[in-house]
Amino acid sequence: MRTVELRPGEDTIRLGQLLKLVDAVPTGAQVKDVLVTGAVRVNGEPEDRRGRQVRRGDVVSVEGAEDVRVT
Repeated sequence: MRTVELRPGEDTIRLGQLLKLVDAVPTGAQVKDVLVTGAVRVNGEPEDRRGRQVRRGDVVSVEGAEDVRVT
């Protein structure tokens, strides 16, 4: 499992930003396409909102990619 550390002073990161950061999608324009397919889960629950706030301790899973834990 890969970990992504939030910057000091930040408590959350938007799901779309996280997906780009970990190279789960090549461009921001493709984030919505990936979310619509149901390929993304946050803490085991399907997620389709790119603006979803992901917090420390959350685990994001994308089909075909390594899981990511936010720390």
